[in-house]
Amino acid sequence: MPLVAAAVCPHPPLLVPELAGAAAPELDELRAAADAAVARLLAAAPDAILLVGGGPETVRFNAADSGSLRAFGLDRPVRLWKISCSGGEVLPLSLTIGAWLLNRSGTGLPRLARSVAHDAAPAECATFGASLIADDDPRVALLVLGDGSACRGVTAPGYDDPRAQAYDEVVAAALAGADADALRGLDPVLSAELRVAGRAPWQTLAGAAGAAGGGWRGDLSYHRAPYGVAYFVANWERV
Repeated sequence: MPLVAAAVCPHPPLLVPELAGAAAPELDELRAAADAAVARLLAAAPDAILLVGGGPETVRFNAADSGSLRAFGLDRPVRLWKISCSGGEVLPLSLTIGAWLLNRSGTGLPRLARSVAHDAAPAECATFGASLIADDDPRVALLVLGDGSACRGVTAPGYDDPRAQAYDEVVAAALAGADADALRGLDPVLSAELRVAGRAPWQTLAGAAGAAGGGWRGDLSYHRAPYGVAYFVANWERV
């Protein structure tokens, strides 16, 4: 699939206003940044959107598959694309939120989805990303879902870790500069200790961009840590 553009968004369930309830306005800026990133992705005029997010294992999903936010209090399926009895409610949280973002955009473009195992080695992620790119397939844009460290302060899910901010700054700089090498260099052990959910998907992006070739420019539009979890929104576009 020739890669024409990529966007990076986080996947907190609270991004969905119905789940956030009275706290929804607290993430309005993040929500707006994610919507804008998806709009820029669509502006690259791809033929299809490929979602990539972390999951328990590396899986290729069907267009009729869906995800669920039932565990978070919203009893409604989130469909990837097609409505069909052949699909299953099997998308991991990352891809469920990605599908929600695309559905929110109103696009009718075909969607594909792949999860990459949270514990996949960096080289495995890069190889997986490269395998997504082929010259004879439709033009595709990647929507990559992943959160940064969850250890930014004493109220964070992983409590406070003094290494977290420096780690997140490395990720922010890599996304802002479309630096695939920096993403490939993220340490999986440190990432796991900091409860980072985006390491494997970001390294998959690095592999895909490298296989696609050419020059890339990055634009980081959001980098904050509400609730002690680092969230990034970025776009990568061809130079």
